[in-house]
Amino acid sequence: MKIPFNKPHFTGREAHHLSQAALLGKLSGNGFYTHECQAFFEKRYHLHKTLLTTSCSDALEMAALALRIGPGDEIIMPSYTFVSTANAFVLRGATIVFADSNLQNPNIDADQLESLITVRTRAIVVVHYGGIACDMEKVMQIAGKHQIPVVEDAAQGIEATFNGRPLGSIGTLGTYSFHETKNVTSGEGGLLLVNDPALINRAEIIWEKGTNRAAFARGEVEKYEWVEPGSSFLPNELTAAFLFGQLEQLDDIQQKRMQIWQDYFSRLSDLATAGFIGLPQVPEYAAHNGHLFYLTTRNAGERDRLLSHLLKNDIHAVFHYLSLHRSPYYNRLHDGRDLPRADHYASTLLRLPFFYSLQPSEIDRISETIHQFYK
Repeated sequence: MKIPFNKPHFTGREAHHLSQAALLGKLSGNGFYTHECQAFFEKRYHLHKTLLTTSCSDALEMAALALRIGPGDEIIMPSYTFVSTANAFVLRGATIVFADSNLQNPNIDADQLESLITVRTRAIVVVHYGGIACDMEKVMQIAGKHQIPVVEDAAQGIEATFNGRPLGSIGTLGTYSFHETKNVTSGEGGLLLVNDPALINRAEIIWEKGTNRAAFARGEVEKYEWVEPGSSFLPNELTAAFLFGQLEQLDDIQQKRMQIWQDYFSRLSDLATAGFIGLPQVPEYAAHNGHLFYLTTRNAGERDRLLSHLLKNDIHAVFHYLSLHRSPYYNRLHDGRDLPRADHYASTLLRLPFFYSLQPSEIDRISETIHQFYK
């Protein structure tokens, strides 16, 4: 029996909320279920304002617009990340200054940040890979010293924390993803976390096509008008209703995913102790969320052979990001610095199957297949 890489989880509540959304008679965005989802996060994480979006990519684009990023601005971010992190700012005409990963995990090396800041730096973007927090104390200290906004790409970070604070809630702005591979899903979907109250009004205007329609709906203005450039970033009510069905079962989902992560870790620790593989390292300041499980091999060739070995045994594992500074698009624009740790993760990191319904017997089979490879 083939073990897939991902299998979307359905809680059983989605169909009820989808039908309720239809009965309410409003299928376009910013309706009952949009408000319910936003209120869920604002209450659970004590947030100033959240805005549901059609994807995390859109939430990142909103962040770039909210910060008025434009041509000539420099944005510092890790090279080891998904292309959406960079695209959001490249679309505004910004120059990306890539930072390397750190020694513990693929997250940005905060010790490099200060050396990369120039008079043109307009934002620092951090990515909490696998739901494991970056060193946000160091990031925020450096950003505060230079008065630079911080955007947290917490696409994988729902329910994870840094020193007890939810990821996405620490920087100026934060983003989540509800893609089908994430802990909770609406197929596609995202969330913008507006942590700076001064940006709330602007973010709402951008979200509602550049109009003050949200304020109008609350009775705060007599009519809604085109205020500044924006776009249609909000999802329809069916997407929000599906997501709300998942959020109702968030604690159960998290309990199961954390158990899967721990099962993997315990079954593969002997190979890590023996020096065959590397396993995720979680710093003391971080509490992860069981988003994914990865291992690293000793070199690129070994990673490729292990992937083939797993596939031959009907196990679908995958490699993850390729370093963006080496991408066909940005290679010619990169400033030429070597980023060896980002390249290391791009060459050696392997993600194992991870989804709610993954059974202990399947984790045993995957782990045993990896052990067979190293024997």
